[in-house]
Amino acid sequence: MTESEAASAGQARRRNPWTWIPSLYFAEGLPYVVVMTVSVIMYKRLGISNAEIALYTSWLYLPWVIKPLWSPVVDVLGTKRGWIVAMQLLIGAGLAGVALALPVDDFFRYSLAFLWLLAFSSATHDIAADGFYMLGQDAHQQAFFVGIRSTFYRIAMITGQGLLVMFAGWLETSTGDLRLSWVLTFYLMAGAFVVFAAWHGFILPRPAADRRGEDVSLRAVFTGFGEVFASFFRKRGIVVMLAFMLLFRFAEAQLVKIAAPFLLDERAVGGLGLGTAQVGFVYGTVGMLMLTLGGILGGLLAARDGLKHWLWWMVAAINLPNAVYIFLSLAQPEAAWVVHVAVGVEQFGYGFGFSAYMLYLLYVSRGAHATAHFAICTGFMALGMMLPGMVSGEIQEALGYRDFFIWVFIATAPSFIVTALIPLDPTFGRKDAVVDDGNDPA
Repeated sequence: MTESEAASAGQARRRNPWTWIPSLYFAEGLPYVVVMTVSVIMYKRLGISNAEIALYTSWLYLPWVIKPLWSPVVDVLGTKRGWIVAMQLLIGAGLAGVALALPVDDFFRYSLAFLWLLAFSSATHDIAADGFYMLGQDAHQQAFFVGIRSTFYRIAMITGQGLLVMFAGWLETSTGDLRLSWVLTFYLMAGAFVVFAAWHGFILPRPAADRRGEDVSLRAVFTGFGEVFASFFRKRGIVVMLAFMLLFRFAEAQLVKIAAPFLLDERAVGGLGLGTAQVGFVYGTVGMLMLTLGGILGGLLAARDGLKHWLWWMVAAINLPNAVYIFLSLAQPEAAWVVHVAVGVEQFGYGFGFSAYMLYLLYVSRGAHATAHFAICTGFMALGMMLPGMVSGEIQEALGYRDFFIWVFIATAPSFIVTALIPLDPTFGRKDAVVDDGNDPA
């Protein structure tokens, strides 16, 4: 660890990480799930087709795909701490904009425009938050907290598609007005982000390494910009690493766009016929508990034994539980507990397996440009979600729900193939891991 990193770590330890890592990654995950999942449920309830929902909401991944293009601006202009607070306020404004757009006649177009604003603000927040996380953490600490951060990120996602959807469903029943229920839900989220901005403005530590660049001219911002990218693509084994980033979640990228419409659709067309509040309850109870357990367990085991020791268990965990949707589409069970168990199994597997994915992105990102390189990694992660997701609606409408879920299970194969090929230090993540600069990982 360099002298500046040591000073940064010492400063960061003045704030207990438990006071800010959970809330920071909850705030990072919530706008993402709003853009990618809550919007899917909302548009389904408001009468938009599966094909249109999958196509247009998948395009909203684009800000996360291209966010490395402006990550140097976040690195040089201001502090990452300042960016975090500013973006949380802008996210709140975007959420309020969606609420304003929903009552108008052409609500689909205008709400999508505000979701684009929300997506770009959230992607910028991700750059700042992920960079801030790495400033005061060594590799072992990152391994320990990767499960915690991933868990609270996913808790935000479960909160969005669970508790908030339940709230919207309750409002649907109470008011009898679908649009009003979603308007009030989005205003609630907008207020929450004002609170997040105030909290993080107070509680975030001030690492010595989190400082603005000495020269903030545009020329300075983009000096070395090409070298940052070139150094990423010079990493040894980068082709296989990129294949891993793009294909590890290939099946999930398709499943995630169709799972909620499947639960909501009528039984006559192959769905389960659940209400909005029921879908929220499924994800907000058993789903949340099992995801939390899976995420924490994944991080703890990787920190104890190293990522490589548990890698194959994790890749199986994130993929094989997709089979529960084949069962649900065949059986169309009416008993709520059956749906809860199926979703719980899938969420536990996802929490456990996603820890491996995030930790491997940290492994790839090591080096002098860790923040920018991590942003590049997450850009490829978003691209891997965007492209399969765009066509998933058309595939589902062509195949029907049952055959679509069979296809999704077959589509888990690329994840296993790329996992077998990636380079990975067997000690990475353990306390006794050998520290290197990550420029040429073997």
